[in-house]
This record gives sequence, structure tokens and C-alpha cells, in this order.
Amino acid sequence: MFVAGNVLSAVATILDYVLWLYMWVIIGRALISWVNPDPWNPIVQFLNRVTEPVLAPIRRWIGVRIGMDVSPIIVILIITFLQIAIVQSLKEFAMRIN
Repeated sequence: MFVAGNVLSAVATILDYVLWLYMWVIIGRALISWVNPDPWNPIVQFLNRVTEPVLAPIRRWIGVRIGMDVSPIIVILIITFLQIAIVQSLKEFAMRIN
């Protein structure tokens, strides 16, 4: 049964790293939006392609009620929640299996 615990622990660790990396991509997108980036720059295009599928629904849901785009903040809060709730739960469950 220890193999299943180790696999689950590895999945939780990889999920944690992926969420952490995506959070930094969201932060990069938010920082680049403060300046007037060149839309043809490959880095800007990559950041837009990777983050827009997540940010756009939140933007539509919230709208422009506040007058500024808070969707990156909401996504970062969701990522933090997932890291605490899901990843930590998976790690603790993996430790109990071992």
C-alpha cells in the first residue's frame, strides 16, 4: 500500500508546483499589463494565451463594477485555496496510507 501513498504524494507535489508556476504566470501577466506591451512580442502572446482562458470567465462574472481588473487577484486567491485545500489534503491522505 506504500506505493499508492508515494504515488499520491508525488501527484500532490507536482500539482503544487504546477499551481505555483501558474500563479507566477498570472503575476507576470498582471505586471506586463501595467505597461503598454507590444502585442506581437512572443512572451506577451504566450502570457495572453495561457492566462486568458482562466481570466476571461472571471472578468465576465465580475464585470467592470469596480473600475479595475481584479481577476488576477481572484485567480491567485483560488490557486492559494487549491494549494491549501486540495494539495495539503492529498499529502495528508498519502501519509495516512503509508
